[in-house]
Amino acid sequence: MVMETRSTKRKKLWFASNHEGDNDLDRITDLPDAILHHILLLLPLKSIAQTSVLSQRWRSLWSSFPDLDFNTMNPSKDICSTPMLKSKRWWSSMDFIANVLALRDKHSDLRALRFRAHLSFSHLNGLIRRAIRCNVQELDVEVATGDYFNFPRGVIMSESLRVLKLRSRYPGFRLLPSSVMNIGFQSLHTLSLSLVILYEQSSLLDLFTESSFPCLKNLNLDACFGMKHLKASVGFSLLHENLSVEKLQSVCNFLSGLSHVHSLTLESQCVEILSNKNDIINLLHPFNNLKVLELHTGFEKNNVPGLAFLFRSSPTLHTLILKIINDLKIERRQWNRDLWDLSTSAEEQYWESQLQTLRPFLDHLKVVKIHGFLECENEVSLAKFLLKHGKDLQEMTLCAAKFCNSKDSLRRQKVRSQIMGFSWASSNAKIVFLLSSS
Repeated sequence: MVMETRSTKRKKLWFASNHEGDNDLDRITDLPDAILHHILLLLPLKSIAQTSVLSQRWRSLWSSFPDLDFNTMNPSKDICSTPMLKSKRWWSSMDFIANVLALRDKHSDLRALRFRAHLSFSHLNGLIRRAIRCNVQELDVEVATGDYFNFPRGVIMSESLRVLKLRSRYPGFRLLPSSVMNIGFQSLHTLSLSLVILYEQSSLLDLFTESSFPCLKNLNLDACFGMKHLKASVGFSLLHENLSVEKLQSVCNFLSGLSHVHSLTLESQCVEILSNKNDIINLLHPFNNLKVLELHTGFEKNNVPGLAFLFRSSPTLHTLILKIINDLKIERRQWNRDLWDLSTSAEEQYWESQLQTLRPFLDHLKVVKIHGFLECENEVSLAKFLLKHGKDLQEMTLCAAKFCNSKDSLRRQKVRSQIMGFSWASSNAKIVFLLSSS
């Protein structure tokens, strides 16, 4: 047996007391980067940066950290605070952002970059270019400048960018011409812009269509000066019978967000959702400023409640445009006054039951255009109702679908004669019958 001396025992005790945490330290250090990044995400960015002095391993974690939120270093929400703007400390912090981006691991993508700053346009462009080179996915920037500045070109062609939030303080920024804006944003699904100057930029009216932003799901425009018209293609790629509460709320929020528009076009799926989901109707705001409403609809019987709701929600509407989607596979009941008394039909009874709630709509409506008119019961009943109660109606245009059977012209002429014989509330109204050329 080998006996330990007192000196040997003391050395072992000293070594154990001074290295008892080594195993714990190794267990943390040896964790995968993704887990350590997730843990560090719980800390303010300044604290994360300070870990880089611990060892080469932690320096590597800092240089590859994917979420850079510099707002945690400047908790003040007011970037226009004068003392802050004048201080050298503030400008040194902006240099810190630039240095952090410049020293990042070139093989590590940037998931998110967020910062608030008062800086020049060239300085902003430089920061954004560095972020784009790091394949940034989310860019959240709030800036204040001494003058107008143009939309940063660097973000347009980014293939990695998914979320862009650009908030400007006075005096704001201008978008680039549509010829430049339309060639990018192929991966962007969320766009939020604040304080955009759009005066004399009519070419940007169609900017937010599917061709410009093919993947766009969320759009927020705040304080966009000079914007009088906006065309946005929005698809409800949802089956109304499968809509969850969250998706219904999303549709409701979308329509409520449009409550101040002057012109609105809605596709058939939106009309179907409103017709079949009565529980969201009471949550929507009325379109009190709406002057032109264009609706695309199959005009089946189950679409009628959705149409009535939209009419009721448009109390000052001037022009109504209905584009009927005619599906030859769907059997639709044709108008034939010789076979039934229209006053007892379900369609007319429904519209007459809505008369009191539709009074404001009927008192302001001046122009009605119905495309794809096939002289079927639903559309004829609506035309009769609008003629009978539209006190200020000036013109109704009924444009027949191109594929109407030419052999049925005699029946068509008979129906038109009956329409001309309906009761008219407006002595100034006129009806125009057209045949579609498309």
